[in-house]
Parts: sequence; C-alpha cells; structure tokens
Amino acid sequence: VVFGAFGAHALKKILSEDQLKSFETGVKYQMYHAIVLLVVGFNFNLETVAEKYMVYSFMAGILLFSFSIYGLVISSAKNKKLRFLGPITPLGGLLLVIGWGLLFYSILNLPK
Repeated sequence: VVFGAFGAHALKKILSEDQLKSFETGVKYQMYHAIVLLVVGFNFNLETVAEKYMVYSFMAGILLFSFSIYGLVISSAKNKKLRFLGPITPLGGLLLVIGWGLLFYSILNLPK
C-alpha cells in the first residue's frame, strides 16, 4: 500500500507513463503475493518441507521481482540505470512460479 501511494503521488511527477506502469506492476505483484502469504499462514502449519519452501519462494520472489522493478524504475528516472537488476527480475518471477507450484502441491497433499 505504501509503495502504491508513493508511486501514485511522489513518483508520478518524475516518471514517464511506461515507468509508472512498471512500478505499478511491482506493487501489484507484491500485494497479491503478500495476500497469498497471509492466506497460507492462516491455513497451513508449515510443517512439511514443501510448505516451508513455498513460503521461502514467495518471500524471495517478492523481494527479487518487485524490488528489482522498483530499483530499475527509480534509477532509470534518475539517469543512473542499475542494469545488474535486469536479470534479477525474471529470477524473482521464477521463484514466484515455484511458490505457486509448491502451493498447489501442498494443497493436493493435504491430509484427508
């Protein structure tokens, strides 16, 4: 919510429309996966290895995906492109996909 408000108000003046859309993508993915982590936390005991790796994958994916987008957008707006962040974004996306796979695996293997 804070990053969304920051992007909508403070950054709107310095970012191009495309940069603002990229920033908003990072905010949306961070928000969606934070909600997923809350749901997982309330519904799983996090006792199995798959459940633990699911949470780790989601958390690392959020950090790498969303925060690399934030860094790329803000650095680009200040003409200091942090190019090393470019390859980090897809790695974060991959970790999010792994988290979803582990979530579905964990749901399918719930005790009956």
